[in-house]
Amino acid sequence: MKVFRGLPNDRARAPCALTIGNFDGVHRGHQALLAHVRSAAAGLGLEAAVMTFEPHPREYFARKSGDLSRAPARIANLRDKLEDLDQAGIDRVIVEHFNEQFAAMSPRDFIERVLVDGLHVKWLMVGDDFRFGARRQGDIAMLVEAGREFGFDVHTLDAVMHGDQRISSSAVRAALLEGDFVRTKELLGHPYAMSGHVIHGQKLGRTLGFPTMNLRVAHRPALSGIFVVQVHGLADAPLPAVASLGVRPTVEDAGRMLLEVHVFDYAQQCYGKLVRVEFLAKLRDEEKYDDLATLTAAIDNDAAQARAFFAHRNSALTATDRI
Repeated sequence: MKVFRGLPNDRARAPCALTIGNFDGVHRGHQALLAHVRSAAAGLGLEAAVMTFEPHPREYFARKSGDLSRAPARIANLRDKLEDLDQAGIDRVIVEHFNEQFAAMSPRDFIERVLVDGLHVKWLMVGDDFRFGARRQGDIAMLVEAGREFGFDVHTLDAVMHGDQRISSSAVRAALLEGDFVRTKELLGHPYAMSGHVIHGQKLGRTLGFPTMNLRVAHRPALSGIFVVQVHGLADAPLPAVASLGVRPTVEDAGRMLLEVHVFDYAQQCYGKLVRVEFLAKLRDEEKYDDLATLTAAIDNDAAQARAFFAHRNSALTATDRI
């Protein structure tokens, strides 16, 4: 899969079948959309392409207004989004920098400069509620009319449902906020995980008896707290662990988000490694403690609960194998 930061240059502007969206957490609704794009591209001899945005447009406008609480929490970082799009069979992803200039682009300019001249779109599919251009003035009818003028087909996809619930990024965020990883998996079509490179931390965990590997989280995630997790990328099989995702209020009240993972019975150095942390269950919310002794006791209890989780799961798997 080819990834472009902004519009491709002339030599890379092959005609394409395109869809446009934020794709925060490539859930089953997104997957259905991407399957249509892939099928159309194959039938027409085009590249299957996705245009997405960084930062999320609502995050851009929240920062501009000075009220970051209006920005949506992120389900996935850019790396995980691109991995999911690659797994969906997309040939080309355009990561458009959403800034003041892009936000001010008129719907007509977006059609001519981006879709026609920039991406050579021949087939386009968007969600049934898609809006574009400055102040979201562009709509489906405008796209259809432009398609007749410039020679590209426009299609829409109705909402994909899970029971009576619309599958959406908002629904995924709600499930993650509640720590409901069963429902999250149903909406995503796969277990929820975050990936990142292991970085150096304060190494306080070592002094408390719980060494951790640390992953930087660049954006406000859709969940926080203490979790039972398993870590992929350190061994042939995922390793059991307990993790804290938050701002560590007891030891550093600076608001910097970090994912700290204590892998059970694992002592190897892993700085710089790319790992994937899969979330299995939420134990509790993040808390601020009066001292390190109280914090250590809480971590010890968290670790015991996580070990019990894995022991119960392994026992259940063994019983199933015997049937």
